[in-house]
Amino acid sequence: MLVLEKLFAKFANATARVTGSPQAFLVCIAAVLLWAASGPVFKFSETWQLVINTGTTIITFLMVFLIQNTQNRDGLALQTKLDELIRASDAEDDFMGIEKLTDTELDILHRKCERMADRSHRLLAQAAAERKSRASKRKPDRVRSGMAGKPSNPRRKDS
Repeated sequence: MLVLEKLFAKFANATARVTGSPQAFLVCIAAVLLWAASGPVFKFSETWQLVINTGTTIITFLMVFLIQNTQNRDGLALQTKLDELIRASDAEDDFMGIEKLTDTELDILHRKCERMADRSHRLLAQAAAERKSRASKRKPDRVRSGMAGKPSNPRRKDS
């Protein structure tokens, strides 16, 4: 069973790579144009229409499964990587495995993140205001008033 899974994964990845290419798109365009051009030869018969309908239906049906398989594996790999980053960092472990939560549980966790982000933004703004306030208190009055570099007593010449 494992061998079959590996073969299917390889096949699905290769197929997704090939069918997602510009060349594959051009081949499909060419096939449709060829089919359309052959219409007059077949007198636009029901069989002629059935050929394109059947072909596209079968290809679409099979591609859905291949694409879904590829997406499932990509999503699982991404989630696993994110879980490992969370586990190895100072981030909250609540976020590990959240892809398995219900929509309501995800919404609650999302609102919690929004509150934490808002709090972080407020703290950053407060810290920036505090730094600005401290910096302005350290500067002499003449620097704040735009007189930096001018002597404090204009009659006295410093040499």
